[in-house]
Amino acid sequence: MGKFKLYNVDLKNLTPGIHEFEYLLENKFFVDIDGDQVQKGKVKVHLTVKRSSMMFEMNFQIEGVVMVPCDRCLDDMEIPIDTHNRLVVKFGKEYAEESDEVVVIPEDEGAINLAWFLYEFIALAIPMKHVHAPGKCNKTMSSKLKKHTARSTEDGDEEYEDDSVEEDITIDDDVPVATDPRWDGLKGLLENDNN
Repeated sequence: MGKFKLYNVDLKNLTPGIHEFEYLLENKFFVDIDGDQVQKGKVKVHLTVKRSSMMFEMNFQIEGVVMVPCDRCLDDMEIPIDTHNRLVVKFGKEYAEESDEVVVIPEDEGAINLAWFLYEFIALAIPMKHVHAPGKCNKTMSSKLKKHTARSTEDGDEEYEDDSVEEDITIDDDVPVATDPRWDGLKGLLENDNN
């Protein structure tokens, strides 16, 4: 964790009251943390730590932009990040995560490294589905995707709003469809069973 010394907060030496910290997370942070969702970005973090006896309430205001691959064309795209997160840290005998928001750290260490928490807060703020606006996807990749994608008109998924990518595939019921003769035999048994 030597790369992330900057994100150590020495809680043991904080006086009771409110303390503020600022961090700027840039490409190097995301490359060093080696998470699978984000490799680039520029994010500002404002951290407020409120100490009361043996408990620390941390409030994170995180704003900025991260680059993630488009789900459709795989080109990088910017995703704005604006999230507020809370973390409560308590002293104990050994490290433990009591819940998503409560962490226990060894009292003899008295410090917490926030690097991975910051990355997780950012990753959780990214929408599940991230695609370019209509017409903004890589045209070459979109045409390859269109060529290899079969879609049912019953999907109800409006993932492809870009006219250059989507063409509805219609199935002509009058054209006989070749089937495997083994299945035809099973269909015959099923039809006989239903009659």
